[in-house]
Amino acid sequence: MIKVKVGLRPIASKINLPTVLKTAILPGDSKERLFIATQVGEIFYIRDTSIRTFLDIRPRILKLGASGGGYDERGLLGLAFHPEFYYNGLFYLHYSAAGAQGPGALSESFNPDPCDPKTLNLRWMNRETQYDHIDTIEEWIIQSNGGPQKRRTLLNLRRPFSNHNGVNSLNFSPETGRLVLTTGDGGSGYDPFNLSQDDLEIAGKIIEIDVDKNTYIIDPPIVTRFNELPAAIQETLTVMAKGVRNIPGISFQRFYIQYIKYAGNVGQDLVESIYSFVHYKPIPVTQLIQASLVNSEPDKEGFINFGWRGWEGDFPASIIRDCTNNQNLDEKTMAFYNEAAALSASRLQPLTSYFHKDPRPDKFGGTALTGVQVYMGKRIPALTGSVVFTDLARKESQPQVRGALAYTIIRPNGKQNDFSVIQTDYDFGSQSAYYVNLGTNLKQTRLYLGVYGSMKVTDLHQGTVFEIVP
Repeated sequence: MIKVKVGLRPIASKINLPTVLKTAILPGDSKERLFIATQVGEIFYIRDTSIRTFLDIRPRILKLGASGGGYDERGLLGLAFHPEFYYNGLFYLHYSAAGAQGPGALSESFNPDPCDPKTLNLRWMNRETQYDHIDTIEEWIIQSNGGPQKRRTLLNLRRPFSNHNGVNSLNFSPETGRLVLTTGDGGSGYDPFNLSQDDLEIAGKIIEIDVDKNTYIIDPPIVTRFNELPAAIQETLTVMAKGVRNIPGISFQRFYIQYIKYAGNVGQDLVESIYSFVHYKPIPVTQLIQASLVNSEPDKEGFINFGWRGWEGDFPASIIRDCTNNQNLDEKTMAFYNEAAALSASRLQPLTSYFHKDPRPDKFGGTALTGVQVYMGKRIPALTGSVVFTDLARKESQPQVRGALAYTIIRPNGKQNDFSVIQTDYDFGSQSAYYVNLGTNLKQTRLYLGVYGSMKVTDLHQGTVFEIVP
């Protein structure tokens, strides 16, 4: 693959940790503006080189970083503008709500043991009290006076742990016109309750929401499973995919009259993976519920399964330990052999993967996938038509942390492909630079990179948003 070098042009600095970067045209405006959503609950937009506040929901969001030493994966996680936003003023938010925190689903950390069946078949019990927090997905509208106001709640989701809630978790599908929600498997590690493979669990799925159907439910119940939802809400939902660990959004690439869908799955200990698919057959939630009632299997021809928790990308999920007789080597044991075997033929294979350890000189050791975006612009010809992705932090970039930027392309024969690192010429000096998000404009001709100087959301105003330029 061609080696590519790009520049980074600062657009906004000294902001809080950016979780969403995307553009929209405000009602009554004439230009596309870049919107920046921060994890703590602010939404800004850039107008005439100045940063303006669009919405501030910090009081609605739970206190972040209190129990994790400043690190947190909750907060404002999703922002999406309706395809007709310019005309109807509708937009959508996904955030972790204040005032509803619990102790978590397990009293201690989870470690699967292939020799102990109890650890392989855990169940999430006492869900109404044993949970970590509640995520809410809401519809908002810009009123005629220009002020945003909440219009309705679409979903209230009880989450077992603090992590794996998704990021950049709301996007509209240009194919169906529906809102796409990526939920993450609920957290901890190794998906203790195997929520991602359970058809009725909302966790670990990619879900389409028909927002044009008005459900007229003022305060939806707080749920964890599809069959706990009122019928009116069930009828608005279809499931695109399951077997998801944690996804930093979904990206759509126009290909003649179809769209290629791209989604990354954050890895456990071994590998980060980017998936692609064109054809899929979403399953209505009502069909999943009906199948469970009669104890039958719904028709899953064309249904997408990323394979987690049995598979981590292209490899069976592994428990990794240091070798006692050789500290330079690792011992890898399959964590869920039976699940890996059962899913071996039905799972979707990744388009490309990159490892947490990679000795090749032109690669990097990754930490966590943080963004996947299609680039269709012409200003960086070597990247035109490619899939660009970001990793939080290169393993080899100590003591000053640096994130990683890379790309891959779809092969005409549909086979898996390698990736290439994108070199950048920006000097971050002595400051750490975690690459926390990747965004694009409406036509996918521009790319935006969110960088933060710390892993802690409690370390404020250490963020910079860049445009990736030739």
